Amino acid sequence: MSSGSAEIAREQEYVTMLYRRLDALRERASGRFAQVLLENGGTPQSRTERDIRAGEHADRLAQLDAAENGLCFGRLDFAVGETRYVGRMGLRDEQDDYEPLLIDWRAAAARPFYLATAAAPLGVSRRRHIKTRRRAVTGLDDDVLDLDELERDTPDGHSELVGEGALLSAVTADRTGRMRDVVETIQAEQDEAIRAGLAGVLVVQGGPGTGKTAVALHRAAYLLYAHRERLARRGVLIIGPNPTFLQYISHVLPALGETSAVLRTLGELFPGVVADRAEAPETVAVKGRPQMAQVLAAAVRARQRVPEQELEVEIDHVVYRLGRETCAEARELARGTLEPHNLARPVFVERVLDALTDQVVRRLNQDPFAEVTRELAEQIARELRELSEPDDPPLEEELLGRRDATEIRAGLADEPAVQAALEWLWPRLTPQRLLTELFADAEQLDRAAPQFTATERAALRREPGGGWSVADVPLLDEAAELLGTRDDTQRLEELRQARRLAYAQGVIDILKGSNPIEREDPREFEHMLTAADLIDAQTLADAQDERGHLSVAERAAADRTWTFGHVIVDEAQELSAMAWRVLMRRCPSRSMTLVGDVAQTGDPAGTDSWAKVLAPYVGDRWRLAELTVNYRTPAEVMAVAAKVLARIDPALEPPRSVRSSGIEPSRDSVPAERLAARLGEVAAGEAQLVGDGRLAVIVPARNAEPLAAAVLAAVPDASYGPEADLEKRAVVLTVRQAKGLEFDTVVVVDPAGIAADPLRGDSDLYVALTRVTRRLAILEVEG
Repeated sequence: MSSGSAEIAREQEYVTMLYRRLDALRERASGRFAQVLLENGGTPQSRTERDIRAGEHADRLAQLDAAENGLCFGRLDFAVGETRYVGRMGLRDEQDDYEPLLIDWRAAAARPFYLATAAAPLGVSRRRHIKTRRRAVTGLDDDVLDLDELERDTPDGHSELVGEGALLSAVTADRTGRMRDVVETIQAEQDEAIRAGLAGVLVVQGGPGTGKTAVALHRAAYLLYAHRERLARRGVLIIGPNPTFLQYISHVLPALGETSAVLRTLGELFPGVVADRAEAPETVAVKGRPQMAQVLAAAVRARQRVPEQELEVEIDHVVYRLGRETCAEARELARGTLEPHNLARPVFVERVLDALTDQVVRRLNQDPFAEVTRELAEQIARELRELSEPDDPPLEEELLGRRDATEIRAGLADEPAVQAALEWLWPRLTPQRLLTELFADAEQLDRAAPQFTATERAALRREPGGGWSVADVPLLDEAAELLGTRDDTQRLEELRQARRLAYAQGVIDILKGSNPIEREDPREFEHMLTAADLIDAQTLADAQDERGHLSVAERAAADRTWTFGHVIVDEAQELSAMAWRVLMRRCPSRSMTLVGDVAQTGDPAGTDSWAKVLAPYVGDRWRLAELTVNYRTPAEVMAVAAKVLARIDPALEPPRSVRSSGIEPSRDSVPAERLAARLGEVAAGEAQLVGDGRLAVIVPARNAEPLAAAVLAAVPDASYGPEADLEKRAVVLTVRQAKGLEFDTVVVVDPAGIAADPLRGDSDLYVALTRVTRRLAILEVEG
């Protein structure tokens, strides 16, 4: 139900008042921010406090700026006469006892805006959607929830959708290449998932067009609002399926006023590694299997060697021997610590150096000149005993005492031959080195992975170099856990901190040394403050450490072991068993939201069962929220997609579309040799018809390059590539790139070729067919 110009003018007056309040808050925050930035000097502690305050004011300004567009989008009229305005942030009237002027959409008081229906009005008599463009009110859409009035207005019944007019207007609007937030049109089943409790694992299962991604992002914003104290320090991690998807959603959370979430793909979770290597599906499938954890553990143990015979170590032309029993004893001692490989290595090294030192000492004590030297040493010792006090400890009588042995041992540790022997017996390993050498050596693979077939081990074989793939990242992370790189990093940082502290103490000592108090009569200067009185060594050392000024996102990006307060995974069905191990390490509290659809699994190592994925970590202690309504895909398109869904699993029900477009999908068929030429013609025609909207051409991955070239020739401003520009009028994508995205028009090329993939072909085709909001064109290959 629309309202007239008088009502629009009335709402404009209120909205204008809200913007005046927003401007006042922005001016105040900007002034405080500028004032803090002008502060200079002071102690390191005061400068740190200044930086913290500056960060807080910057965050506040970002929140205020984010609320600029669509500040107020709704109004609730209650039967008892109360009126509430709902918007992107909360605003209060400082002149009227801080009465609420605008309620944040995440607040409990705003829930009726998303839940109230005619059947369950929650005390609401009328819900009004306020449409704005910049700061101008452009239209109103009212939902009358009073049953008597509703029956008079709509005698045929009422829709189950909340804010149907605003919702349908949003889903039929032109796409822009960037996802928009749906804060104005959240539906009841989506709201339930968004506001679910923080603790535990929540699985949000929904078919195409049900708003899974919107739920995931709005849930992140809600959790950061409702549990800010718990989440602000550790942050929220959002995992997306690919960089194109992250580009598509990147503006949603800032638009909701949140900047504490970290957006990453799985391939970005190992700092310093760029996962851009392409790999065959069969290799991806093997690397994702849970048995890979056992393979890597076996590969690490295999590098903790014991020689079959004595290992010879030549030092200064003298050959010393490390026996098998000595090396085996050292290995058992190191393994007995239960520390990761690199952290247990010092125990192994200590035992081996002890054995070598004993050999060197014995040899030196048996030197031909030792008798003369020993007699001289005994004579000196007798004379010293005569001069010593009765209670003094006895002197060492052997030729080479403990101090000599310690010096010999230190020298051995630096000998290249000793280092080479230790490197062979128990090498220092990085995750990259372990995987590179494992995959390059067929014999190593055979020993480490006997549970795999010869074909599966062959899929893992590759020569060194060529970079890393997304499937490698969980393996690198697993290797890092087995090797203990985290503690190595901590120990190095402790060493750096100790050096900073020693240097700072030296500076303080110099300041004290230059103080006249130390040279003159101190009574003359007892009231004088010096630099040493104002700062201690620890404070000075801390001032050199900039880590405290980094954001959560910056610190998390640099720290592989960072643990988050909550983890949200979109397209979660795509993750392998090894990938789940990574994410569970990132969230030991198991506070997670997993969003996906097992019918759309396309990754060779993905899953078809949430229970199977979660059982190793939380058993059956997880909750399921199902999204059943398809807001995006027209009924005409879902009728085609439903046939593919039935092939995936006859028991699966497609989500119910809430609208029809009136446009049946078009089909065209051409011989294989004319496919590229015909595709260019179809793409050019659809690009003209899409107007200000967006066109996607979805092609099989195996021949994406020539098909993309045909589209680019016909539509010069189209985009294609690993990070295709979604804001272009037309874009060419593989199915993997298209996951989670939506477009006004979609051309699906060679559907039979997409479905022919033996691993996830039908799932990929189902995804391709359901990316569209209006027109679907299918270009088939004859025969």
